[in-house]
Amino acid sequence: MNILVTGGNGFIGSHVCAKLRSLGHVPTVFDRYWSAGAYRCVDSFLGDVSDADAVDQAIYHTDAVIHLAGVLGTQETVKNPFPAVETNVVGSLNVFESCAKHHKKAVYIAVGNHWMNNPYSITKTMAERFALMYNKERGTQIAIVRGLNAYGPGQKAGPVRKIMPNFIVPALKGEPLTVYGDGSQIMDMIYVEDLASILCAALLADHDVYQAVFEAGTGVRTTVIQIAREVLRQANPGRLTRHNAILHVAMRPGEPEGSAVVADVSTLKPLLYVPSIGLETGIARTIPYYREQLGMEAAS
Repeated sequence: MNILVTGGNGFIGSHVCAKLRSLGHVPTVFDRYWSAGAYRCVDSFLGDVSDADAVDQAIYHTDAVIHLAGVLGTQETVKNPFPAVETNVVGSLNVFESCAKHHKKAVYIAVGNHWMNNPYSITKTMAERFALMYNKERGTQIAIVRGLNAYGPGQKAGPVRKIMPNFIVPALKGEPLTVYGDGSQIMDMIYVEDLASILCAALLADHDVYQAVFEAGTGVRTTVIQIAREVLRQANPGRLTRHNAILHVAMRPGEPEGSAVVADVSTLKPLLYVPSIGLETGIARTIPYYREQLGMEAAS
C-alpha cells in the first residue's frame, strides 16, 4: 500500500516510514518542511494539516494514513495554546473528515498522559475522542494508539524538552542532569522502533478495534531518578557519585508532581505485538546517536 504519514519527517515519523518500507509498503510523507530523511519515501506532500484542501488531496491519492503531525510540548504550550488547538484538533479533524469522505483507514497517535491539564494533552485527547466519534457515527476505521514516552536515535533535544536527549546530552558533556521536582514521577519509556511497529500494526493488522485505544508502552514503571541514574551509568559513570550530578528544579507548568504515566499492555493483545526493547538496551542503542551529534569519539 501507499501509506500517508503526516509528520513523517519527525522523530517518530521517520521510524514509521522505515518500518513501513521494511514491510514492503510505500510511505508518503506529509509535512510542513522538507527533510533529507525523505529519501525513505518515494513521494512527499509539502503542506500543513490545518489546510483541509491539502490534507484531502494527499489522502485521496494514498491508500491509508498514519497521522502523527502535531504541536508538542507541555510547558511550551501553556502560555499560547492556539497553535496546539489549530494543529492537534483542527488538523486532526481535517484528517478524519477526509478519511470518512474517501473511505480510508487510519491510525491516530494520542498521548499516555491524557488526563493532564496542559494544551498538548488536552488537544491530543480531544482529537482522540473525535476519532472515536467518527468511528461510531461516521463508520470510519481510525485506530487510536496512545504513545507513551518514546525515545531513541533521532529525537531532538529542543525546542520541546524530552527526557532522554535532555539527560543523555548533558551526561556526555559532564554537566548536571536537570530533574523536575523530586524525580519520583513514574514514566513508561518505549523505544521508538517498538512504537513504530505498534503504529504500523494498528493500521495493517486485522484487529477491528475502533471503539477502544491501544496503549503503546512497556508497562514497566520507572521513576525519573532511575532513568537519570541509568543514563549516567552508561554515558558517564564517573559522575554517578558526585553530589551535583543531578540538579532538581521546580515542576514544569502543566505537569503535576508525583504523576504516573504507565501503559496497560493488555490493550496490545489484538495486535499480537509485545515491545521487546527494555530501557537498559534502549539507552545503550540511543547514546551513540547523541555522541555522534556532539562530535565525540566512542568510549573505549
